[in-house]
Amino acid sequence: MKLQSKRMTACFVVLLAVSLLGCGGSEKQVIDSSKFKDSTYCEKCHRDIYGQWKKSPHNYSYSDPIYQKLYLLADKETKGKVEETCAGSVCHVPVGSMAGEIPPADGSKLSEIAKEGIFCDFCHTVSDMEKVGNGLYIMSPGKVKRGPFKDAVSPVHETEYSRMHTESRFCGMCHNFNHPVNDLPLISTFSEWEDSQYNTGDPETSTACQDCHMTPGPGEKGNNPGIAASLGPNRNLVFTHNIVGANIALAQIIGSPSHAQLAEERLKSAATIFINNPPTAERGSSLPIEVFVKNVGAGHMLPTGVTELRQMWLQVTATDSNGNFVFSSGFLDSKGNVDDKCAMFNTVFADIDGKKTSHSWLAEKVISDNRIPPGESKSEKYEIKIPKDLSGQITIDVKLRYRSAPQDLIYDLLDSEAKKLPITDMASSRAVITVP
Repeated sequence: MKLQSKRMTACFVVLLAVSLLGCGGSEKQVIDSSKFKDSTYCEKCHRDIYGQWKKSPHNYSYSDPIYQKLYLLADKETKGKVEETCAGSVCHVPVGSMAGEIPPADGSKLSEIAKEGIFCDFCHTVSDMEKVGNGLYIMSPGKVKRGPFKDAVSPVHETEYSRMHTESRFCGMCHNFNHPVNDLPLISTFSEWEDSQYNTGDPETSTACQDCHMTPGPGEKGNNPGIAASLGPNRNLVFTHNIVGANIALAQIIGSPSHAQLAEERLKSAATIFINNPPTAERGSSLPIEVFVKNVGAGHMLPTGVTELRQMWLQVTATDSNGNFVFSSGFLDSKGNVDDKCAMFNTVFADIDGKKTSHSWLAEKVISDNRIPPGESKSEKYEIKIPKDLSGQITIDVKLRYRSAPQDLIYDLLDSEAKKLPITDMASSRAVITVP
C-alpha cells in the first residue's frame, strides 16, 4: 500500500502539470460560458432537432446520475486531481470546463448553460481540432454557426459549411480518450472505426459515425428527407439528433420510451449468433458445442465506449424434452449480478499493482480484451454432460445479452435511488440435438 501511495502521489504531480494544459500539451482554451447561446434560442427555428436532442444522451452528458456519481468517486479516489485535469469534464461538460466552472467536482459552480452538456451551440461553434481524441476541439463561439449544408441561409445567424461535421473525426474528439498521465486508451471508438472496413479512406465512400448514429434507424444511411429549419428548404437528408447509441438505461431513467426504443433497435441489429453442434449425442457422453458471435452491424468493437463497465455476455441453456435444465451459463443471481464464469465480451483493466479494476482513472494496463471487431466473429466452446438416463432431445438456447453496467455497481453508486438496469437480448439462436 505504501508503494502504491508513492506511485499515485507521483502520478498526481503529473496530473497537476497536465491540468494547466489541454490533453494534447497545448494551452487550454478559456472561454466564458456567456459566449454561448442557450439551446432554447435554437429551438425557435430547429424545433424537430431540438426535440430529438432534448432527451438525448448528449443533453444528459453532465446530468446523467451514473456519470455524476462515478465522477465524484474518481474525485474522491484521486484526492481531487481528476477535476484538475482535462479528464474531468472536457467531454461531459465542455463549456463548464472551458469557463473554469469545474472544479469543484460537485458542479456547484456550473452555469445553467454548462449543465446542458453537449448542446447545439457547443457542437455548431466547433471550428477546428488539434487532433482526434481527448476533447482537443477548438471553439469559435459567436454569430457563425457551422454545419453540414453548403447552401444554408439563416436570418438569425451567419452560416458556414463544415465538412468536419459530417466526418467521424468530429465525433472522435470525445469518443477517443486516453489516460492523461499514462496514455492508456480508455475509450477508443473512433480508432476502432478508423481501423475497420467502414473507413475506406475516402469520406465519400466511408460509412461515418453520423451515417449510423444520426439516422432514423439502423441501415437508413442517407435516407431521412425533411427540413432542418422552419424556413429551410426540403432536403433528401436531415441528420437526426437522438444519438442514443446503446444507452437504453439512461433513456429509461429520464423517461423517454422513444429514445429507449431507438437504442434497442441498434443493439438488436448489431450481432448474430450461430451454434455449431453435432446432430446427435449419446447418453452419458460430453456434448461439445461452439457458439459464434459475429459483429454484423457496428462500425466499432462490440461493445465500445467505457467497456470496463459495459456487459455483453452469452446466456446458454440446455434442456431435455421435459424442460429440465441439463446445463446453464450466464444467468443472473438473486442480486442481479451475472455469473462470473460466463462468456463476457469486455475490457478488463489492471491498476498499478496489477489488480483488476473497473475504475478507469486507476487503470495502468489492459489485462484482457474479449470484444468483437467490426465484421468479425468470436467463439466460445462448451461441454455439456448428457445424463445417462436421458433420451429424446436436447434443446440448446443461446442469447447474447447487453447491459450498460454491472448491477452491483449501480446499487453502490445510487443507493436508495438505484433501479434494476434494463437488459437487452441482442440476438438468439436455438439448436436441437437428438439423444437416441
